[in-house]
Amino acid sequence: MTKNGFYILLLISVLFTSCIPVKDLTYLQDKNSSTEQNNIAAVESKPYRLQVNDILSVDIKAIDPKLVSIFNTTEAGAGKSESTLYFNGFTVDDHGNIRMPILGEINVIGYTLEEVRVTIEKKLLEEYFKKEANIFVTVKLAGFRYTINGEVGSTGTKTLFQEHVNIMEAIANAGDITITGNRKEVTIIRQTPTGVQMHDIDLTDVNVIKSPYFYLQPNDYVYVKPLKQKTWGTGKTGIESITTIITVLSFATTVFLLLKN
Repeated sequence: MTKNGFYILLLISVLFTSCIPVKDLTYLQDKNSSTEQNNIAAVESKPYRLQVNDILSVDIKAIDPKLVSIFNTTEAGAGKSESTLYFNGFTVDDHGNIRMPILGEINVIGYTLEEVRVTIEKKLLEEYFKKEANIFVTVKLAGFRYTINGEVGSTGTKTLFQEHVNIMEAIANAGDITITGNRKEVTIIRQTPTGVQMHDIDLTDVNVIKSPYFYLQPNDYVYVKPLKQKTWGTGKTGIESITTIITVLSFATTVFLLLKN
């Protein structure tokens, strides 16, 4: 093999091994051509059950606002920013209880938000009010918090003010996965009452929406692994790879000429 042939073979090899294919960058691909994308079943999103350190926002209303003002930790109309909810919300303690004004301690561990709402409303009607007061109770999580790390635009703990968050929304909120991020192996670490669960999902496959991990739960940890191309350092695109090869060859030629002389 001639020297030129060797260089051409080296160039082709590096291009094929270092460039990141489009199929590794595209989300939700229909990899089974015999199955129509529209036929994918909807994911059943199970209601979240509260855990220790969750923070709840509880709002109690009545026909006469003065009747329930003592039960609320913030004044009516007050803005509910993340910091406000953190300091004025009700945190689930190590015993699974929240401590509310007048009502005292209420056990909520393992309950859904709807079950907590019913419990508080029932307690108010049994001990403090009659039906005619038209008590209206709202219970929500004080923001949907999750942590994301690895190959994304913005790492750290994020808070979204919505009830349900899927993995695609969480990643978009973190500035998307970088070009060197592995979309085929996104790890989700989840704390449950029975222990820690860890699972990898493939975001390039449209069937990921069937996964029980497609919808996140509060306090989930998301880790996006890097592709091998990042550690090779040869470039993420064809242009970058060619530039790297030219640089290496130029350096090698310079060294060869200096040694020869």
